[in-house]
Amino acid sequence: MKSIQTLFVLFLGIMSQISFAQFTDEINSNRPGKSMMAFAVGKKIIQTETGVTYVSEDHNLLGYEAKGFIGELAIRYGVWKEELEVIGEIQYQNDKLTIGDFEEKRSGFKQLTLGAKYLIYDPFKNYEEKVNIYSWKANKKFKWRQFIPAFSMYAGANFNVGDNPFNYAPANIEEPSFSPKVTAIAQNHFGGRWVLVTNLTYDKIGTDFASINYILTLTRGFNAQWSGFIENQGYMGDYYSDGVFRIGAAFLFDKHMQVDASVGKNLKNTPGLLNAGIGFSWRFADQYQEVQIAKPGTQTKTDKKMKKKGEKEAKKRKDAVE
Repeated sequence: MKSIQTLFVLFLGIMSQISFAQFTDEINSNRPGKSMMAFAVGKKIIQTETGVTYVSEDHNLLGYEAKGFIGELAIRYGVWKEELEVIGEIQYQNDKLTIGDFEEKRSGFKQLTLGAKYLIYDPFKNYEEKVNIYSWKANKKFKWRQFIPAFSMYAGANFNVGDNPFNYAPANIEEPSFSPKVTAIAQNHFGGRWVLVTNLTYDKIGTDFASINYILTLTRGFNAQWSGFIENQGYMGDYYSDGVFRIGAAFLFDKHMQVDASVGKNLKNTPGLLNAGIGFSWRFADQYQEVQIAKPGTQTKTDKKMKKKGEKEAKKRKDAVE
């Protein structure tokens, strides 16, 4: 565990040396996968991402099974700059635990986090790909630049409200009411259809539940409305370690609304997990004001004011001489 933590700190240290926002025409929801994308929603943009997931859990050694639902809600809001957003996430689970003839209904907050994400580096900012009008081959050739990812950092806190029966820890181990969480986020665009998102998270720092988690999400756009994804998520902690694979698809209603569906299965059977969910993402962008940059050769309002001021001062000097 200590060696993994050391690698994580070194990775953050290297990436933090790279310091350089972007409002997309279409909604950039994190759903239906579990990874967090590098780009923010945009200044003054409110975006909600909701879902309902069916969960089935069974443990071969302990002989129990649990079936129920998880309600999910994430609220993202762009503040101060294009690159910055604050994120609140809630997961509330309700299920029924069965051990032989014993049954128990359980409910509680599985996740309650609040944090902020900042886009540190955008490889597309101030970059325009030149088109070779004389060579189709030159325009279609492999480009190494696509391996340069957009990079963001997320920092937040987990809040534990009441008893959490879903953390796999022994009954005598209590989860603290507050714990920090940090995530390094990289996002690559390959061609015009493929997107690879990588998350590396150090979660519940300084507690008995501390873990290193990773997520790799590969998304492909099929057309203007449909996209699909595959995802691998790994957990490495003292009380729970596992790997989960997910597949799913999303449909874009319009540039502000998206629906999605996904299914996931873990690798082991202690416990075995099966999840299937649907979701909806929506953004409210009426308050967004596009940042306009004057084209070369055009005058801004400031340029015009300075020009008028200069003309007035020149006229005063001329009158004084006469």
